[in-house]
Amino acid sequence: MGFESINVKAGTRVVVLMGGDSAEREVSLNTGAQVAGALKKRDLDVVTIDTKEPTFIAMIQEAEPAAVFVCLHGRDGEDGTMQGLLELLRIPYVGSGVLASALAMDKVMSKHFFAHSGVRTPDYVALRRGEPYDVSVITRRLGDKTVAKPANEGSAIGVTISHTPEELPAAIEAAFAHDDLILIEAFVTGVEVTVGVLGNDEVVALPTIEIVAEHEFYDYDSKYVFGMSKHIIPARISQELIDECERLAIKAHEVLGCRGMSRADMIVTADGAVEMLEVNTIPGMTNTSLLPDAAKAAGLEFPRLCEVLVGLALER
Repeated sequence: MGFESINVKAGTRVVVLMGGDSAEREVSLNTGAQVAGALKKRDLDVVTIDTKEPTFIAMIQEAEPAAVFVCLHGRDGEDGTMQGLLELLRIPYVGSGVLASALAMDKVMSKHFFAHSGVRTPDYVALRRGEPYDVSVITRRLGDKTVAKPANEGSAIGVTISHTPEELPAAIEAAFAHDDLILIEAFVTGVEVTVGVLGNDEVVALPTIEIVAEHEFYDYDSKYVFGMSKHIIPARISQELIDECERLAIKAHEVLGCRGMSRADMIVTADGAVEMLEVNTIPGMTNTSLLPDAAKAAGLEFPRLCEVLVGLALER
């Protein structure tokens, strides 16, 4: 994989930020606990901090860490705000910087960047709260079957598939329950895949994973309830398409300016097109998560993966 030279000295102090108060708090607590356990197995000195604590900033400073491992999903953790704080504190941290984190979190902005850079993505309409809309106009452009989602949430929170135009208004309201800006996408059928990317200046793609969910799409339960989805490695698509998925994952990573790690979610259609859905800058790190599965398939067991990510942070 090319990370053999990255080793973090035993006893190096790492603060793991977890919890917070976003809609993905429980997932973050799970991710943080598992990352902390993995780093301890690599003999690192780990301090866990729940950012829901009012004094968490002082707690970070008192710990005097060499690096911070951000295990916060969703708002105030994955969207560039925590990254901005750590920049001000002059503490190295795992993952992407302020701008890349904000761009990837905002699904509308990342769509703009994908379209501009030639990364194919499903057609879409963006709506702001209070803005009038016409269902017939939207479905005429996108088709009868659509997907409505908040622009700035993760873990499929607030995501609804509309099978007919009549279902769309309720889906729009469900998305607006979580954000003032929402995205309505054309529903694209095909094989759902995901590709992890690791590295700073030189990046590598991890093996392409095919996702088979028990529900109609890869929703919250499919992501986090054991047995509700299958991760198939290698994906059951041609080697040519696997190569293309990995190329696009790296391109999306670079277009948004990501570093350290990312995970790109895509649909491979029956005619061989690859449609980019989104890029995650802080992928889940639980026992049902995709990035750890891909890393393991590439020869990086979970504790070693976590150490490499800390090493990449210190490398900067």
